[in-house]
Amino acid sequence: MRKKRVLLLSEGFGSGHTQAAYALAVGLRALNPNIQARVIELGNFLNPVIGPLIVSAYRKTVSTQPKLVGMVYRRQYKKSLNRFTQLALHRLFYNHISQVISQLKPDLIVCTHPVPNAVVSRLKRLGLPVPLYTLITDYDAHGTWTSSEVTKYLVSTSLVKKKLTDRGILGSKIEVTGIPVHPNFWQTHDRVELQAQFGLKPLPTVLIMGGGWGIMYSDNLLEYMTRYREDIQLIYCVGNNDKSREKMLADPQYQHPNIKVLGFTKEISKLMDVSDLLITKPGGMTCTEGLSKGIPMLFYEPIPGQEEENCEYFIASGFGEMLISTETIDKWFKLILEPYASVQFRNSLMTKRNQQYNPMQCSRAVLQLMQ
Repeated sequence: MRKKRVLLLSEGFGSGHTQAAYALAVGLRALNPNIQARVIELGNFLNPVIGPLIVSAYRKTVSTQPKLVGMVYRRQYKKSLNRFTQLALHRLFYNHISQVISQLKPDLIVCTHPVPNAVVSRLKRLGLPVPLYTLITDYDAHGTWTSSEVTKYLVSTSLVKKKLTDRGILGSKIEVTGIPVHPNFWQTHDRVELQAQFGLKPLPTVLIMGGGWGIMYSDNLLEYMTRYREDIQLIYCVGNNDKSREKMLADPQYQHPNIKVLGFTKEISKLMDVSDLLITKPGGMTCTEGLSKGIPMLFYEPIPGQEEENCEYFIASGFGEMLISTETIDKWFKLILEPYASVQFRNSLMTKRNQQYNPMQCSRAVLQLMQ
């Protein structure tokens, strides 16, 4: 009997979309080892030369013109990608996608980014019989995610479901599953062992991240945190931003035994376990990983649009606060310097997490839909 096949399509515009796809694939295989799950970043796969250039241009636009990104996001908020745009995307960048699907013969397709979602929607209009599931990887529902050809929407919260139903999408086509995270974030690691692994002291610890593209070195608030370096350990994760890492390592302000400056790492789940506070750009995946660990979060410089919506959700749910001033840093750093208060607060977040989030729910939902 042939194994069931799931094709998960993403894009490289930020790392969260693809991370969600991989997390779902791992979850599906954990529930049913007979499932074959394949993850593809479609643009890079079909156009290995042009694809990275487009992602690089988008990254530069987000970094240098965030207001423009926000304006475009809001202007198109209620609009799905029209058929002309879908046709243009297909002919310019995705003209071989039909061959890929034909070769892989998936039983269902899950898209974790709006662009492959639109491309597959067009193929379904042309007769592709494979069910299409759309996993929205933020805490908002932009119009570009929507298409009448989608078989089922998998969404993060009931609020996102309401936003879709308000646009006329049937509630029966939407399931609240949460955003899947990798199994590494489902388990808790021993803190003492982690301190030994990373060369850390038994001190309150703050993890500072900037998402897949790294933090901005020039941020004054990030520098202000170093004033606490005698009493609090600071772990700066700058991702793939090698220039920022080199500058920070050369700066005497960051040259201290209680300060670690890391580049890209696959150990984020362990770093969250060994930390008492997470300071991050509010990407949907990073926020969900923080939620799964029950770690309090401070959010800085959200990209206008979906990251602002992510912030709003997690702040309203009691999992975080906007980092807007040095007073915010003082408040939270003083909290984690009080061991009892810090532990009590994190325990309360774990209770909320258990009430609101099940890391296996999305994988179970897809598995059930396959039967």
